[in-house]
Amino acid sequence: MAGTKTHDYHILPPDIVPLLSTIGAFTFTSGMVLFMHDLPGGHFVPWAGMALLLASLFAWFSKIVNEAHAGDHTPVVQLHQRYGMILFIASEVMFFAGWFWAFFDFSLFPSELAETVGGQWPPKAIEAVMDPFDLPLLNTLILLCSGTTVTWAHHALIHGDRDGLKKGLWATILLGLLFSAIQAYEYWHAPFAFGTNTYGSAFYMATGFHGFHVIVGTIMLIVCLVRAYKGHFTPRQHFGFEAAAWYWHFVDVVWLFLFAAIYVWGGWGYPTH
Repeated sequence: MAGTKTHDYHILPPDIVPLLSTIGAFTFTSGMVLFMHDLPGGHFVPWAGMALLLASLFAWFSKIVNEAHAGDHTPVVQLHQRYGMILFIASEVMFFAGWFWAFFDFSLFPSELAETVGGQWPPKAIEAVMDPFDLPLLNTLILLCSGTTVTWAHHALIHGDRDGLKKGLWATILLGLLFSAIQAYEYWHAPFAFGTNTYGSAFYMATGFHGFHVIVGTIMLIVCLVRAYKGHFTPRQHFGFEAAAWYWHFVDVVWLFLFAAIYVWGGWGYPTH
């Protein structure tokens, strides 16, 4: 018959939601430019763009969940979803590579920035740096523990242990919230500010964006926890949880590099706060 489906692929119907997501992202980023340059609309446009982006993404992901329940996510479709998530994480790796590149460029060649850093790294304007073996080390242990708890949840799901899945997700979410709270406390008591020199800018941009990714990952895990209570995941079909777990492990690994490169190596031998 003409309408019979003879393949394992899922052909999506026309939808306006991806277009709305694009418009929301463009409006938000453009609004941030207006905000940073103190131009008209800078205090309104970013919020409007963010609201549109979040609403469209909520609608988009809701449609994906409904497609999964309808049986549209065949093994072939799930495989391509995993490819998509891998490419997304690869793009995130390149994003953080840029911040590492900037930090290493500033730190390895301070003589070329003599006017701004005084020919040394950290710059002379920095009186003290973060003690890497205080709160940063504690946060490192917290994230490593969260990596084990999300793996516990994943294995529990694969073996049909829904109680273990929920407990593992609860533990991971609480550890993620604890990490964010400690980092906020660390920023509040930091001995240097953002934007005063290249060290402060590179430090806050790299660690701040990582903190943002922790918040995003925590939200993803909260969504997974809600879905787990609704009985959405099965041992054979749980890409939504798998994607969140991959993202969380990526956040763990990036933090290890940040801790070693920026906290430990970047301020080695300098007075600590």
